[in-house]
Amino acid sequence: MTERCDVAVVGGGILGLATALRLLERLPDLRLTVLEKEPHLAAHQSGHNSGVIHSGLYYRPGSEKAKTCVEGGRLLLDFCRTYGVPHEICGKLVVATSTEELPRLDELARRGKENGVAGLRELGPEELRKIEPHAAGIKALHVPPTGITNYGVVARTLAAEAERRGCAFVDAPVSGGQVGAEQGRLTVMAGGDAVALERVRPLLASYTHAVRRMGPSGSGQLTKMFNQICIAGLVQALAEGIAFAERAGLEVEQALDVISKGAAQSWQMENRGRTMLADKFDFGFAVDWMRKDLALCLAEARARGAALPVTALVDQFYARVQAQGGGRWDSSSLIRVLRDKG
Repeated sequence: MTERCDVAVVGGGILGLATALRLLERLPDLRLTVLEKEPHLAAHQSGHNSGVIHSGLYYRPGSEKAKTCVEGGRLLLDFCRTYGVPHEICGKLVVATSTEELPRLDELARRGKENGVAGLRELGPEELRKIEPHAAGIKALHVPPTGITNYGVVARTLAAEAERRGCAFVDAPVSGGQVGAEQGRLTVMAGGDAVALERVRPLLASYTHAVRRMGPSGSGQLTKMFNQICIAGLVQALAEGIAFAERAGLEVEQALDVISKGAAQSWQMENRGRTMLADKFDFGFAVDWMRKDLALCLAEARARGAALPVTALVDQFYARVQAQGGGRWDSSSLIRVLRDKG
């Protein structure tokens, strides 16, 4: 019998992990699983940002953003102190470099004071240089409570505390594209504890037709990388084949129908061949998303000493599609590079 999962949290970044921990704090007996498509937590914005602990300077006084920023900064500092997460209250300077910027600086000072930001000071050029010798301006606002931390470490600390309270983690990327998502027929390649996966299998069943555990945590995303590497080569080959057939004067739709019944058959040919021929790309898996995935593939390959020469080349072709304004076109738009269409 499948062990039940009461709550599944989708996304292993700051928001998902903090939500998971708070739920477990309030409901200790809750069976909770975090689903993450990447091989490790905080793989996106949570682990790639400036690391600033904001003080509440910018937001309109009385707004929810202002209130949550001030309160959130306080709670984050409490968390860092409690769990030993490295952080520093270093303060910051907001500098006006021209008279045109002075009204905006004054408005920030007003907002900061009304939002309760402690220790705000307006500085002249000499005081500014004493704090930061490499900055130059005609006036500055010193904001002492601003701090810095490593949000990747914050995320991993949240995860460790949630796991200590019984939270399980499964990386569960999907394949199947837009059509698969709309029809609820995606394929999940999961990594993580087998018991944890069984807990969430009934939830995954609502949008999938196949769920396979590939191994320990991280194995799901590695399988997804394998998937994307194969797709990149197939789409490029299909684009080149169609472009060649067009130049050769073949009846391309008829040619596609014939070769799709032989060894050249693929999902890409069946589902993208005719839309590539019709030059239609306003649907499907966007080029921007494909390049994000290929960047992960190439980085992982470098770390493991694996060669991906074709994948690297196709990634460059996708960059050319982006340069044509096709970041949101379907990934089959590679043929645009060969047709040289903007």
